[in-house]
Amino acid sequence: MKKKLMSLVLAAAMVVSLAACGSSSSKSESSTKAAKSSEETLTVAMECGYAPYNWTQSDDSNGAVPIKDSSDYAYGYDVMMAKKIADALGRKLQIVKLDWDSLIPAVQSGQVDCVIAGQSITSERKEMVDFTEPYYYASIITLVKKDGKYANAKGLSDLTGATCTSQLGTIWYDKCLPQIKDVNKQPAQESAPSMLVALNSGRTDLVVTDMPTGKAALVAYPDFKLLDFSGTDDDFQVSEEDINIGVSVKKGNQELLDGINSVLSQMTKDDFNKMMDEAISVQPLSEE
Repeated sequence: MKKKLMSLVLAAAMVVSLAACGSSSSKSESSTKAAKSSEETLTVAMECGYAPYNWTQSDDSNGAVPIKDSSDYAYGYDVMMAKKIADALGRKLQIVKLDWDSLIPAVQSGQVDCVIAGQSITSERKEMVDFTEPYYYASIITLVKKDGKYANAKGLSDLTGATCTSQLGTIWYDKCLPQIKDVNKQPAQESAPSMLVALNSGRTDLVVTDMPTGKAALVAYPDFKLLDFSGTDDDFQVSEEDINIGVSVKKGNQELLDGINSVLSQMTKDDFNKMMDEAISVQPLSEE
């Protein structure tokens, strides 16, 4: 009888003990889930070499963000925007540095959550990824040397016969350069910096880019001149989708798309322009 009673007591004790363990485990799991939720990361890809949209620097000055798997930091308009979005969504920001042609595949494969890299919202890209509303509106301009043959051009027709180039995979190269009559179109450059180096070295007469890139280039290259034909009848013909810049996310990721759009909807064009002017003012004067 004593043996049986002892067995019952031990069994009861084990039940209480297991119940306590289960309660502790549940609390632990809940705490872990809460911690993971609060530390969820927003992984953003960009070139980190396309000032003033994004660039690489050696320290965290001005609020630069560490680049994944690197001792360097990223900053620029895109990083400023990424920080604003991540903060509003309650997520930790992680910047991933990729070359231009790897950006969309990285989103498609799920390697990154989104791309914030000065991408135009073109119909071709929209077949591969989903885009947010624009986070910048960028007009098309031309850069030449101040002492060059085309320094006094007043319109597109004055660029006839020019030797020119631009960045690979952009509407500047694919859609704008062919509009120059008798153009001598050189191979596309891998990046915006290499495009600017080509102009500075004299290998090309001009490059076509957008206004922010052009303004930033004037800081780094005082011998450049910016030609803006907008408002005239002799300008590059581009659509709204060509000059509107958006954030790309994986097809079907409606939750993230809606979240980012909710942040952008609180901003105006003036807000975008002020941020861009700030980015241009602190960009490094290097020719990376």
